[in-house]
Amino acid sequence: MAEEIKSELEASPEQVLYANLLSKGMLLGLVILFITYTLYVLGIMKPYIPVEKLSGLWGMSVHDYLQNPEFPLEIGWAWLSKLQYGDFINYIGIVFLAGVTIVCYAAIIPTLLKNDDKVYAALAGLEVLILSLAASGILAVSGH
Repeated sequence: MAEEIKSELEASPEQVLYANLLSKGMLLGLVILFITYTLYVLGIMKPYIPVEKLSGLWGMSVHDYLQNPEFPLEIGWAWLSKLQYGDFINYIGIVFLAGVTIVCYAAIIPTLLKNDDKVYAALAGLEVLILSLAASGILAVSGH
């Protein structure tokens, strides 16, 4: 009876793989965030919006903030064109952390197929597809 309960509590190979990838990805993402934030805070990289002008922008609506003629910003993946600025390089770590889940799901699909878990493999594949489409902006909803 005790062995039966113990075997039920053991993580499956795909759970262990997912957890290991998530753990390593989270740590790498935090390192990236730390490094990019340090570059910004120490002034090693010039910010797009000067720090002394930030407080003047805080009271603006998102629409007005994005349309500010002094510091025009675009939505979506346009931040990639501003990676030379310290306040945008931080996005790399954020995007990396957001994408780790997609990598984890994609990595467990071969193990699920090997174990003949076709339904779970299909669900993991759909999860990868939906998360990737959402991240790309293709599934953007303009409710705001």
